[in-house]
Amino acid sequence: MQNSFYLDVMIFIRATLKVAAIGYIFILAFTRPFSVVYAADDKHIAELQSRARQQQIWRSEEWLNLLHYRDVGDKGEIFESEVNDDRFFIATDGNTNPESELLATIAAFYRTDITGDEHAQCRYVARLHWLKQNLAIDTASLPVVRCDEYSEWRKHVRSDRVTLIFPAYHLNSPSSMFGHTLLRLDAAVDEGDARWLSTAVNFGANVTEDDNSILYAYKGLVGGYSGVFITDHYYKKIQEYGRIEHRDIWEYRLNLTAGETERIVTHLWELQDINFDYYYFDENCSYRLLELLEIARPGIELTDQFKVTAIPVDTVRAIEKADMIEAKTYRPSPATVLQHLLQQVPAEDHDLIIGLSLDISKSTQESFTVLPASRQRAIVDIAYQYLRYQQTGKERDPAIARRSHQLLLLLNSYPKVTATKAAIEQPVSPEQGHGSKRATFGLGRRLDNDYAELGFRMSFHDLEDNAHGFLRGAQINIGNVQIRAEENESIRLYKLDLVDIFSVTPRTRFFKPLSWKVYAGLERQLTRGVDQLTAHVTGGGGGSWRLLENGQVYALATGRLEVNKQLTRAVEPALGFATGVLQHFGRSTAHLALSGEHFLDGLYRLRAAYTQNFVIATNHSVNLSAKYEWQDIEEFSDIRLNYQYYF
Repeated sequence: MQNSFYLDVMIFIRATLKVAAIGYIFILAFTRPFSVVYAADDKHIAELQSRARQQQIWRSEEWLNLLHYRDVGDKGEIFESEVNDDRFFIATDGNTNPESELLATIAAFYRTDITGDEHAQCRYVARLHWLKQNLAIDTASLPVVRCDEYSEWRKHVRSDRVTLIFPAYHLNSPSSMFGHTLLRLDAAVDEGDARWLSTAVNFGANVTEDDNSILYAYKGLVGGYSGVFITDHYYKKIQEYGRIEHRDIWEYRLNLTAGETERIVTHLWELQDINFDYYYFDENCSYRLLELLEIARPGIELTDQFKVTAIPVDTVRAIEKADMIEAKTYRPSPATVLQHLLQQVPAEDHDLIIGLSLDISKSTQESFTVLPASRQRAIVDIAYQYLRYQQTGKERDPAIARRSHQLLLLLNSYPKVTATKAAIEQPVSPEQGHGSKRATFGLGRRLDNDYAELGFRMSFHDLEDNAHGFLRGAQINIGNVQIRAEENESIRLYKLDLVDIFSVTPRTRFFKPLSWKVYAGLERQLTRGVDQLTAHVTGGGGGSWRLLENGQVYALATGRLEVNKQLTRAVEPALGFATGVLQHFGRSTAHLALSGEHFLDGLYRLRAAYTQNFVIATNHSVNLSAKYEWQDIEEFSDIRLNYQYYF
């Protein structure tokens, strides 16, 4: 009995101690913070951090570039990262404190309480490589971590060579009016069409499907989007730019070494899904790619010159000036190839090409069968490519698909030919065109007053400017200002164009682009005897047709909204027209235009204008313009001679 009592007491005491121990552990777990576990002792990590402080390696250009810091102070003491994403930083103040971020990164590489793909060694591969080189970190002292996601990603990313890609200007897309740049990561050996399987590196805005072109333009200007780096198969970009948007592509192979290319690739992994600020004119696709190249090759300065705008073609020029371009290749779009093929066959074959594209039975008619087999084959080939062109970017049309298949079968029935086709003449590459900005100085006479004029255009190209390196018939002007000092007046603002876009691509039987214009800003108008600044938005659409070999004529119906105190309404509407002739003469371009509008309150304006631009050199020209305007009760002229400098 007594033994049983003692046994019960011992069991009770042991149970009580177990409960107390569990309770103590529970209290510790919830009243004390979890400790971070490191592979190395605290002393070793502290030594590395102390060495980093002493050497001040956080001030090095390489570290600042890796974290995308920019100096926002006067003495290089205040920094702010252009990365707008807390996930990119380890330290709580890492976006503004490069020293703190460096010390936190060193410690994070030694943590053992985090494993796998979430470990800092897996997430920040470029930082790890850089610290090993610059702080002499012994790999053996680091914990062993498996980075499965990174290893799998690297299997699909070629990293031997880098090519800068420049898809040409595309006026019908607000995001690509000024062109676009991206990088392509290639294999060491050029394998021809295998480049389609290369990796494309693109930076762009996070645009939603609901955003239209106007909303995109507005949000892109004010920073309403975040931007991200995207790596994807290059063939998708080929389809987007060349086959859907019909844009020629320029490829610039860069002379980066294997080590420099590796820096780009490892840093791209760190930037997966990381958000940056995005601004259409400066912190855009081209600017971010320049940052990557600065990381690849420490010591080069590519971004410093782009404080206000980073127009894609200007960034290509910056890379060329840094002597980083090894070779250049022109890739015409399918639309360009089709235009070239049409120029190679007699004009009378165009009827047969269109006929065959509509009805395969045309191939049995005598007008086709009497032709030599080689000529028949060329006609069928072009008809097939024309059908493919018509279907680009559209939903599959069963009828067109059937005709395409019939043409393909007919094409394959002809003997294979080995004759080489005439090569497409390579145009002047974009970076060899005139500068994007323009300053002007001129003298003129308007309303019987002599004046001197100063002008500045932030970007980009007039119809009359030197067309080498640009789309002929494409005008894109942003931020154009003209100030005049007049004989009988003070210095006054004459004109401020916020946007002035004019597209006049000629229509043919095969290509039927719309000609259009959008023009908005402030301009001085003489209205019922009062010369004053007016605000306006003007737009219109129509067509353009080839007149001579290097000339074209256009005609547009236009509409205008004008804010003018001399008109009846606060915002007065008008309907009008714009027509003209544009002719290129080698080193000179002439433009004769007739336009006018009739306002709802009865006022009308009618203008005749002649402009001729004489190219002196790539970045120098002399511009002569003469305009005569008729209104209800008055008429006047404006004659001007300008010197224009592009930079």
